[in-house]
Amino acid sequence: MAGISSLGIGSGVLNSDLVDQLTAAERKPTEVRLDQKTERTEALISAYGMLRSAVTELRLPMRQLGSSDAMKSFSASSSGSNVEISVDASKAARGSYSVDVVGLAEAQALASEQTFADRDATSVGQGTLTLQVGDKTTEITIDSSNDTLQGLANTINDANSGVSAGIIDTGSGFRLTLSADETGAANAVKITANEDAGAEGLARFAFDPADKSANPDMKQTIDAADAQMKINGVLVTRSTNTVENVIDGLTFDLKETGQSTVKVEQDTGKVAERVQLFVDKFNELQGTIRELSTFNSDTGQGSILTGDSTVRNIQNQLKRVLTDIVPGLENASVRSLADVGIGTDFRTGELQFDSQKFQQQLRENPDDVTALFAEQGRTTDSQVEFVRSGSGTIPGSYDIDVTQMATRGNLNYSAADTGTVTVKAGNRFTFEVDGETQVNVHLENAPDGSPLSNTGDNFTGEEFAAAMQQALNNSTELKSAGRSVQVAWDATDGLTFTSGKYGSDSNVRLTGAMNVPGLNAKDGEAGIDVAGTINGQTAKGDGQVLYLANSDNNEAAGLQLRITGGDVGRRGAVNFIEGVSERAVDTITDILGAEGALSSRTESLNRDLERIQEDRVKLDMRIESYRERLVSQFSSADSLISQLNNTRDYVTQQLAALAPQNNKN
Repeated sequence: MAGISSLGIGSGVLNSDLVDQLTAAERKPTEVRLDQKTERTEALISAYGMLRSAVTELRLPMRQLGSSDAMKSFSASSSGSNVEISVDASKAARGSYSVDVVGLAEAQALASEQTFADRDATSVGQGTLTLQVGDKTTEITIDSSNDTLQGLANTINDANSGVSAGIIDTGSGFRLTLSADETGAANAVKITANEDAGAEGLARFAFDPADKSANPDMKQTIDAADAQMKINGVLVTRSTNTVENVIDGLTFDLKETGQSTVKVEQDTGKVAERVQLFVDKFNELQGTIRELSTFNSDTGQGSILTGDSTVRNIQNQLKRVLTDIVPGLENASVRSLADVGIGTDFRTGELQFDSQKFQQQLRENPDDVTALFAEQGRTTDSQVEFVRSGSGTIPGSYDIDVTQMATRGNLNYSAADTGTVTVKAGNRFTFEVDGETQVNVHLENAPDGSPLSNTGDNFTGEEFAAAMQQALNNSTELKSAGRSVQVAWDATDGLTFTSGKYGSDSNVRLTGAMNVPGLNAKDGEAGIDVAGTINGQTAKGDGQVLYLANSDNNEAAGLQLRITGGDVGRRGAVNFIEGVSERAVDTITDILGAEGALSSRTESLNRDLERIQEDRVKLDMRIESYRERLVSQFSSADSLISQLNNTRDYVTQQLAALAPQNNKN
């Protein structure tokens, strides 16, 4: 290559410019072909990317419609301003309720009767104050560092005791105010004082809600009260003004006393909007396909994917899912999307949605419309509930056989030991529920409502069970863990604590009992899981749920059923129906998957790009070889021409030298 600069010296023609021109001419046809091939391949990859994006956009609305809750939507209205309603559509049902708010929940408020001349200097006394709010007891110390009204208030606020303190300037002195942080009668504040000798004064802040007149120095300005409301004449009491778990799916927010009528109605228009979103996304996909594959007969030009088999296959797969009758609904009132007002425009391939027809079918045939879109298991036994399917569950009917019913864990004390239970003041019970949740509760009052004495008060079995049930119902540990314990007593079985959970993880243990003579710590008996077969194969049990694993080699693999009651033996069958949404999501997932058509086609095109790049490297090598060959050939020719020129010059010189002699002769 270094010698290329000397080309043309001999001939003046075979120079480096001519080599460049010849190599460029040799390169151009192949390079143009590779550029065109690269451009088309990249355009195809981009087109498949657009198609993938449009298909992906369709998956979310289809998945949302695949939930059985998607076909449920309810709205609630109140005729009065005394209550506001919020609705959980997955649990609510249509209905009309008379609601009478009798009283609102209140947080207790207290104020000292005595006024203090100075909030930062006047002594309030020293010792300890014990604040008891519900199940929580907090002890605070007042000494020389905080022996003022402001110091007392700050110490209470810093103790996180469930009580907030403040100071009011009355104009003639300062008064301490206290208020419970939570509403409800169970959160009434009880204050006891233990004064240091020679520094008395804290006793004036003591207060007992059971005997409000015991200490006239503290006045209850607002009674602790539970919210009370009557729903269709049934009295309901809660500690807050937000009332839940009274009517499935409804939450009442109490605003004021008074009566109103609450109506819960199905909002079919809201459901139709969800279906419209799916229709819109499908039509956007069809628009993308038209843009990428349309053929213009006027110009004779097609789009980048005109006639592409991958596009046709995607359209055909989705068309089958969206137009076929859903297996299992052949004899139902609603069998396909066409029955609920979703048809196809044969000219464009887009869907057309008749919202009014859909809403009418949803009102008249809600169960069939739900099955049309979502997965559903229809059982022949009312005490067998379909929970869910698995990724491998095939639509069909499967027999159910139960060999063992699930039970709940329980802790039992014999009737002889619990016919009478003695409980002292300062008692405490510590439970372990379901092997995880630690629960501490205590009883405050004797059966007659008076405070428990230090020597103890006797409860009958029924009285003790009722008192313990109330204490456990109020347990914040149980509420936060979402667990429950039921307490019962009878003359045969005695006292029984039963977990609200079913299965082998269910249990109740009493790990400690203080100031309760005769009731000792004891382990309970764990519950057992349900057992049986589904479609002839031995199933696993988790509490009341009987299921096959997804990995099981069975058409019902992944199926889960809840056995809520009944006896062991044959329990009928479950007919599993896979709705349009589930089938469409599965189809879309396959299309987008690693083994799907789009991935396979894109990977093939990327391999084409790699081969094109390899061809470019080969072209560079071939052109380089061609150039070297030209340079070599031109160098040889140029050398020969140079030699010929030298010979020519020599002959010319010789002839010129002979010319004068010839002239003389």
